[in-house]
Formats: sequence, structure tokens, C-alpha cells
Amino acid sequence: MPEHLVNPVMGTYGRFPLTVVEGKGSYVWDDKGNKYLDYSSGIATCNLGHVPDVVEKALQEQLSKLWHCSNLYHIPAQEQLAEVLVKHSCGDQAFFCNSGAEANEAAIKLARKYAKDNFDKELPEVITFGNSFHGRTMMTLSATGQEKIHQGFTPLTPGFSYLPYNDPEALTEVKNKKPDAVLLELVQGEGGVVPAERTWVKELADICKENHILLMVDEIQTGMGRTGTLFAYEQYDIEPDVISLAKGLGSGIPIGAIIAKEPVAKSFTPGSHGSTFGGNPVAATAGLATVTHLTNSNVLADSNEIAEYIWSGLKEIAAEKDTVKQLRGKGLLIGLVVEKPAIEYVNKAREEHGVLIIVAGPNVIRILPPLTTNKKEADTFLQVMKQLL
Repeated sequence: MPEHLVNPVMGTYGRFPLTVVEGKGSYVWDDKGNKYLDYSSGIATCNLGHVPDVVEKALQEQLSKLWHCSNLYHIPAQEQLAEVLVKHSCGDQAFFCNSGAEANEAAIKLARKYAKDNFDKELPEVITFGNSFHGRTMMTLSATGQEKIHQGFTPLTPGFSYLPYNDPEALTEVKNKKPDAVLLELVQGEGGVVPAERTWVKELADICKENHILLMVDEIQTGMGRTGTLFAYEQYDIEPDVISLAKGLGSGIPIGAIIAKEPVAKSFTPGSHGSTFGGNPVAATAGLATVTHLTNSNVLADSNEIAEYIWSGLKEIAAEKDTVKQLRGKGLLIGLVVEKPAIEYVNKAREEHGVLIIVAGPNVIRILPPLTTNKKEADTFLQVMKQLL
């Protein structure tokens, strides 16, 4: 058989010249044995660090029992995970899928079904916001408020309109348009690590409640303790009707979910939505171990302490360096707005210092330490950033 002239993997990713083969805690190792401090956490996915003991143990037990049985049957770990998520959120029922895009797809489908069930809408409308990112399926890229994500994929799925984020005039538009649902991130991750303003969100939530508009919060990157609380919405004094989750939910094992209030959730009836692999025994076991540990241990309290330490260190650096234009984010979802292209700093951090960070747009360095990182690791990171900047 002739050798392939091109890489057999499709070129959908601009990969760094790094092959990761092992990970534990805050560190990964490449195929040459080099060690890296991973402050990207698999893009906010390995919130408990790489291969956390509590999740590894649960998975080893489950892998020797059952891998898959389909959602035609009851799955104990899935039901237990749903119970834990409902207990620690404002929702009543959960649906499980495999990714963040699928979670947002499910949320949008649920909003449309709810609108048809309750208001007999022919074409339900969902409002999202500029610079948002909600996924790469046709439905979720159509929901994403970034033209660069749309390029090459038109015509988009109809039923979406976009308003400016954190803009008071957008609130008036929501009130006038009276869409069926609003979908937003409380910190725009891919859009540049931009937090929503608290008073703006609170007013948006009030408008939604008064006008029977579903409030759907995309917690795919902000959830599972990333911003300092289990869910970011807890910091805004609101109660979403639908919450979408993924990334940190399974500590790296693919799983996504939506949590919805019961009056909304009941629009998903048998046959209206589903997933072959969603919430299967292995994925649900990882999710259950992850969320149980987050809610029954000191991880969140400890992560808030280390977040304060890292923020303090970065503020000192920003005050000294003209190259830093702004520091923004929440908890351990941190964005540094820099003068030069952010990728230059990302490459130098990896190549010269063995630290992994990523970008969030052309001029924003995105920093995503595991929630379990410690002061020694943080000091290493801060010293590298001081040299880089």
C-alpha cells in the first residue's frame, strides 16, 4: 500500500508542534519526555487536573462492568448525575449528550419545541450576542455571533438574531422583539474572555421573566467551578430556565448536558430528542465522580484562594508592563489583553518555558489553570509571564 502523501487526519486544527502523551495534575509530558505546566487545562476541561484520582478510580471500576447499553434502558450513574446536578442548580431535569455543541443544540431544540407547544410559533426566534461562541454544528454556529465562524457555511440556520453584548440598548431590543429565548455566556471565552456586567444581566433576566422569554445560559466553559462557583450564574442573582454544560463536567471524558426547569423540560417527550452515547455508563460515571468531588470537597474554596493569588500577581505584572492593556475574566478563566499578537506569547511560553497557555482572539492570552493548581505552580507561571511580558 503506498504511503499517504498528506496527513490522514483532516486539517481542521492549527496544531502546535507538540505531541502530548501523558498527564497528571497540572502537568503534561510530550513524546520526547519534556514536562509542561498546563495552564490551558484542555481548554477549561480538566478542571480537576489531568487524570484526577477520584475520577480515575470510579472509571476503572465502571470499565470492568459495563461500557454501553443505550438509553433504551435505565443507567444508574446517569440518573445519579442528574440528581446531583439538579440538587446543586436551579433546574429540575437533565438531558445528557456528548459535547458542548450538542448541549447547546439540545437547548435550542428545547426552546423551539417549548415555543411551539405553548405559543404555537411557526418560526421561534432565539437572540444571542455579538462575539459569542456556542458551537460548530450548523445550528450552534448559526447561534454564534461571529462572522468568521459563519464563513463558508451559509446559508445559516434561520431563527437567530444577534445583539450587542453588555449594551443597554440591546435590552430594549429584547423587550421589543419578544423572542422565544435568549442564549448567552456569562463570560465570553472564545470571544475574548469578556464577563457580562452584573446589572445588565439582572435586567435582561427580569425582561425575560416579564415577557415569558426563556433565559438560557451557556455554561460550557464557565461551569464546573471555572469562575469560582459551580455555575457562573450563581454570581449574577438569576435563575436560568435552561443551562448548557460540557467541558469540565467529565474531567476530559466526553459528556455534555442541559439542565432545565420542569415546565420547559416537559416539552422533550419520548422521541423528540435523543443520543446514542449521551450519558452512557462510562461518561456518566466520570461526570458523577467529577461533580460529587466538586461539591463535597474543598476544591472550590481552594481554587478561589489560588485564583485571588494569581490575579494579584497578574495585576502587579500588568501595572509594570506597557505590553498589558487589560486584565479581565472571573475565577480561573483569565484573559490578558496584550499589545502584540497573543500567539507570540503563547509560543514563547511553550517553547522557552514549558508553560501551556492559549489565545482568545488576536490580542488576548487565555489562562485556564486547573482548579487544583497550587501556589508553587502559580509562582512558576507568574515568573514566566513576568519574563514574557
